[in-house]
Amino acid sequence: MNKFACIKALETYVPAGVELNENLGDERFIEKLGIRSRPIAAADQSAGDLAYEAARKLIERHAIDRQSIDFILLCTQHPDYQMPSTACQLQARLELPQSIGALDYDLGCSGYVYGLALSKGLIESGLASNVLLLTSSIYNKYINVGDRAIRPLFGDAAAATLISAVESARPMLDAFVFGTDGERFENIYIPVGGSRMMPRDHPEVLERDEAGNVRSNYEVHMDGRAVTYFTFRTVPRLVEEVLSKAGLERGDIDHYIFHQANRFVMNHVQKKCRLEGRPFYNDIETLGNTVSCTVPFGIEKVLSERAASELKRVMLCGFGVGLSWCGCVADLSLILERTSSVRI
Repeated sequence: MNKFACIKALETYVPAGVELNENLGDERFIEKLGIRSRPIAAADQSAGDLAYEAARKLIERHAIDRQSIDFILLCTQHPDYQMPSTACQLQARLELPQSIGALDYDLGCSGYVYGLALSKGLIESGLASNVLLLTSSIYNKYINVGDRAIRPLFGDAAAATLISAVESARPMLDAFVFGTDGERFENIYIPVGGSRMMPRDHPEVLERDEAGNVRSNYEVHMDGRAVTYFTFRTVPRLVEEVLSKAGLERGDIDHYIFHQANRFVMNHVQKKCRLEGRPFYNDIETLGNTVSCTVPFGIEKVLSERAASELKRVMLCGFGVGLSWCGCVADLSLILERTSSVRI
């Protein structure tokens, strides 16, 4: 049999802080979003700190041999420093061998599924055997507390996934479909902070929109209507393309786990993708949109309700900031239970 990349273990981390949405918006808006509360990172916590906690939890709960990890991939849009890569710092903090590769990649809501594709490429090309895939979202540091349109959406969190080479008769991560529409990048972005608009050349300026929401040019700007339209236009096509590439029908999929934007969007996505009555993850009430972490949180939740052996064909889809999207079919049947003492 050939060796293929496979998700072997997964853990998530949420910081201790909690923000209640009832303090931020009207009840009708909160009910529509389906988000009651969200985890909030402490003032002194960074994206690297959240990723470290998720990775430490993964390593300890699954008794993973640190020496067996040979690559770190960190998906975050908010690295600890402009340079160097936060993944490089995590190599030292996690006491991993210096022989490993480590890099950051900047993606948002599609980032976890992209990370699975990158991990598959590293493993199935023979460049790595065990990849530590980390996602870390810390959006609330970049959203004004006076922005009642955007602030109630996002939660801070991290996830750690071990992807390993296993012998199998068929691929365990398959049927990847990618998409990018960079022309619409301004639908969700932060204007100042990169080399295009350096902070020293652009002082922070607070603005108030017609609805009274406050945000600065250093904080997240989002055209919610445009992003929603993009989602409704893109995700149904993505589902069709993944099914076609996998040679499967809707009923062949054991569970659908998509990026969680908000309850209103997910309810409509389920209908537009013709997935009513199918096993479809939609749970965001106490997490909010954790960006690149929503899919691993979904996997964790589904695994708490269903045996891994029942999840041999799971469709994973991410879509959002970029604008960017990605989908695949994953076999989750070999994920280790937390009580396992198996060493990789």
